[in-house]
Amino acid sequence: MAFSDKDLRVPGPVTVAGRHLKRYHIDQPARPIEPEVEKAAYEVLPGLLPEPDGTPPAGWVVLHRGADSGAYLLAYCWAWDNVVEARIAVAGQPVLGCPDEDPSHFVPLRRPGVGCVWELGVLEHERAAWIRHVLAPERPDVAAYLADTRAEGPVGR
Repeated sequence: MAFSDKDLRVPGPVTVAGRHLKRYHIDQPARPIEPEVEKAAYEVLPGLLPEPDGTPPAGWVVLHRGADSGAYLLAYCWAWDNVVEARIAVAGQPVLGCPDEDPSHFVPLRRPGVGCVWELGVLEHERAAWIRHVLAPERPDVAAYLADTRAEGPVGR
């Protein structure tokens, strides 16, 4: 199986359902995420977010366009102060329960998952950023956490 890096873009944070979320987009070097896929993904995002539990309402979202017909939306939210809760929606992958191969037709993923090798690189950064800006300081600095993103560019290796 051949492996190659993908491109990581950071389009800036959004606030959805009261949660402050960093955004990461992962796509193919020769094929950026289509506008209709991005629009559809962000329309389903509110349904992936958990209710606040007293933890600063922050996290990140990864929109990942696969090399084939698949698209993946992963919402990671901080809970219980130091735990990441992940919820995923998928599109264009019948093998994962999608009704068709339309990459803009997102449905909740019913299987447990955390992310693939490209998405987990972002998770590594986010763990360190949460510790650095929220858990370690005497006073949590959520604004600094939201400003601390993984660098854009190749992701995978």
